[in-house]
Amino acid sequence: MTALAVAITGGIASGKSAVAACFARLGRNVVDADVAAREVVEPGEPALAEIAARFGARALYPDGRLDRAWLRAHAFADPAARRDLEAITHPRIRARLQAQAAAAAGAYVLVAIPLLAEGGGRAAYPWLARVCVVDAPPALQLARLRMRDGADEALARQMVAAQATREQRWAIADDVVLNDGPAEALAPIVARLDALYLRLAAAARA
Repeated sequence: MTALAVAITGGIASGKSAVAACFARLGRNVVDADVAAREVVEPGEPALAEIAARFGARALYPDGRLDRAWLRAHAFADPAARRDLEAITHPRIRARLQAQAAAAAGAYVLVAIPLLAEGGGRAAYPWLARVCVVDAPPALQLARLRMRDGADEALARQMVAAQATREQRWAIADDVVLNDGPAEALAPIVARLDALYLRLAAAARA
């Protein structure tokens, strides 16, 4: 495995993707749990069959692909459904991420895991060396959700409330990026973190 695996996590609409993109522009490899989550429910994957068995044919389009919008709304509205969905997908996502991180080149690899706090934290990912939390005030998360996804106020609040609290995410953080300003403010923050992670990776190899 690459000497250092660093998780990027944070609440919905906190700006995790923007931070990950800053690292990618510096030439760092980013392994993305959202991509892995899509891959494990592709047609022919065991997880898709389990989802159909649990949630019914309504969870699928007529061509057999997953209806993500319906499933997301259903899972966010029903905590038991969300737990069942996570039990099906999370173990497979974790295994895929670990394999991809192990194959990544470079001094360190970023692993974007939106639901790290909700999915067991460090105990579920013992191979992570460090956790970087991207944080934003809840009111800003709601505004971004409504603008980005077109979610109404009620759904946006459900989506934020369904996730870990800011305090729970801070509790697992080694580093925190407060993303409450303009997008261009992220680059210098990421540059400082990149320098830190390069030093830590060199120390780990020594």
